[in-house]
Amino acid sequence: MALSLNKPKLDNLAGDIWKSAERLRGKFKSYEYQSVILPIIVIRRLECVLIDWRERKAAEVLANRPKITEPQLAKLVKDLELNPKQCPFSNRTDWTLRKIYQEDHALLEEHFREYISGFSKNVDDVIEHFNYRATIGQMVKNNRLAPILNQYKELPLGPDQLSGLEMGYIYEELLRRFSEQSGEEAGEHFTPREVIRLMVELLEIPIPDRHLSIYDPASGTGGMLSVAKEHLLERADTPDERARVEQLVTVHGQELSPTNYAVCQADLLIKNDRQATVHLGNSLIPHDPHGKEPGDQWPETKWRFHRMLSNPPFGVTWGGKDGYEKEARKLEKTRYRAGMPRVNDGALLFLQTMLAKMCPVEEGGSRIAIIFNGSPLSNGDCGSGESEIRRWILENDWLDAIVMLPDQLFYNTGIFTYVWLLRNDKPASHRGRVMLIDARQQFEKEPKSFGNKRNRITDAHRAWIEQRYRRGWSKGYADEHVKVFRREDFAYHKVSVVFWQTDEHDQPAVVTEPYEKAWTAANLKKEQEFYASELTFRAQVRADDGERTIELTLKPKDNAAKKFKEAMDGVEQTWAVEWTHRHYVQDDEYIPYGEDIEEFLKREIGKPIIRWKETEKRPRGARLRNPAQQVLLPLPDPNAGQRTAGPILAAGKRSRKTAGGAGRMSDAPPQAQELGRKIDGRKIGRTDKCAGPIFLPSIFLHLALRTRCSFRPAHRAADDSPAKLTGEWNGKLPTRKELAAFVRAGIEVAE
Repeated sequence: MALSLNKPKLDNLAGDIWKSAERLRGKFKSYEYQSVILPIIVIRRLECVLIDWRERKAAEVLANRPKITEPQLAKLVKDLELNPKQCPFSNRTDWTLRKIYQEDHALLEEHFREYISGFSKNVDDVIEHFNYRATIGQMVKNNRLAPILNQYKELPLGPDQLSGLEMGYIYEELLRRFSEQSGEEAGEHFTPREVIRLMVELLEIPIPDRHLSIYDPASGTGGMLSVAKEHLLERADTPDERARVEQLVTVHGQELSPTNYAVCQADLLIKNDRQATVHLGNSLIPHDPHGKEPGDQWPETKWRFHRMLSNPPFGVTWGGKDGYEKEARKLEKTRYRAGMPRVNDGALLFLQTMLAKMCPVEEGGSRIAIIFNGSPLSNGDCGSGESEIRRWILENDWLDAIVMLPDQLFYNTGIFTYVWLLRNDKPASHRGRVMLIDARQQFEKEPKSFGNKRNRITDAHRAWIEQRYRRGWSKGYADEHVKVFRREDFAYHKVSVVFWQTDEHDQPAVVTEPYEKAWTAANLKKEQEFYASELTFRAQVRADDGERTIELTLKPKDNAAKKFKEAMDGVEQTWAVEWTHRHYVQDDEYIPYGEDIEEFLKREIGKPIIRWKETEKRPRGARLRNPAQQVLLPLPDPNAGQRTAGPILAAGKRSRKTAGGAGRMSDAPPQAQELGRKIDGRKIGRTDKCAGPIFLPSIFLHLALRTRCSFRPAHRAADDSPAKLTGEWNGKLPTRKELAAFVRAGIEVAE
């Protein structure tokens, strides 16, 4: 199966088509362009197929009946066309776009509508989902029907001129341009065929000897399903094997966008694949025939699939006023029982939907390949929906491997992406283990960029990935790009700890500082409960007898409200308050699963521990063993530095400083700056304004160390800006001396 594209030809064709969209400017709003252009492209492509079929059928008839008259031939070919057993779709009229345009333009709309209505029901279904009949009226009103028909009446869009792969690119390029014109963010990403091919081969789909089903819950224009079937047909060495693929393999999909659904249906009609079924609707909600929108029409109560693959849209909102949260939560106790992710990213809902449709192991089991960005790897703190979903997956031992792909592979986005491989039929060598493959360097540059797509995966790169996935489980296998972990390695306990900070002499510190909270009895009671030790407050006030300073000493067993009331008796106004207290610090520690919590805190914090408490798990997760685990897959999002909030990917020492310099690279000694230049060049952001983690985008740094190593800012900057490291990591691990340089620079390193 050819995976390359004739880019100059496609660029020229896309440019020609785009010119027709530009002619709509002033007559149609920018968001309406695609409702005019995409349907006429599909109609012309279907027309090209029909014209070719008619010509071939006429030649076949003439070969057998050379004396047949032209009218008789035309009637016979039309009768054969209208027979569904002979032709997968048809048009009962004799019109074509060229003939319509050549007739009287006063009758243009009438003839075009007659032509549209003449298609068989399966094509009419496609046209209806484009809502094209209403658009025709607008085109006539705005005097644009004739120019559009003129441009497309002879455009070469048939399968002989453009493969499905090439047509898919044309659709994607046009949708990208339409999104830009309307100011929308293109949330869906057309998946390059070389990426789909990789996913299909990693799924190891066999030539079947019994029924085999393939499913995509976000099928878009049908690329995933088409490539999966084509791959099997390509591998079939004999007519018998090819017949088994045609007869025994069924493909199933669902798509939310009516436009994408219509394009997908048209492609299936052109291929005449009678073993493929794609429904219109939302895969993430239950189907209600009387509901506002169609839901999942492949419910797990009736359908299970042997192989599943998908590239669901990234960061799409499913909750709130713009989503469908109410409907999705109807599945909260069944399909989504592990947890619900944040409402602005439904990626893990798609994964749970696929997991719910796995075949039982005794019936052959199921395997899944799904593309994610970095968010599902690590978003969500302990007890959150995302963390609980990851925990559920790992506890059931479904996660098999994660492959990190190169960036700039997709047409509409340049971000790094990951292929998750999951299965419920793990062989013995895979059980209880998860493989991580760093394939970021497995690409070559595109000769010419396609939007954001500047890199491509060749057959050699794909073979490199597949080889490591298959061989990496063997005992003694060594490859710096492959790591195999126990699933427990990804689990952490989140512990809230209060410790007594020490001074420069390493003695428990007592501090006097301004009291910046509201001066109320309720706040004093909270301070009393937190510190559980003597507190002294000094308030500058104005009272009946003038300005003075009152002092309030609060002991653990005192009645805070009573003492506050007595101290403030007669006070008219409070100017300022300072207080003296033990320097307690409250912090969250993420402790690797299996470690003794008290021993970890004693070893890592090295300060007097006042108290600690393990975070309680959500009641919804009570069925899952081991309380308060945070499950984080150790693949940092390369774009994490652009965020200001996120989870901790590595447990370790936490910075305890609360004041001082900013810890920027520009202020660091030369040794630290040199190390900074070895580290990945993207921005690296903290999780909060306090001392928190800095993520190293270099994916395997902490894995290669075989420790959970993290670089953290020793303190926040004066302007609250995140500390930043710049440069390029060369893959070499820092030396002890270099790590020490970071400490001197104000950046704490924990390992």
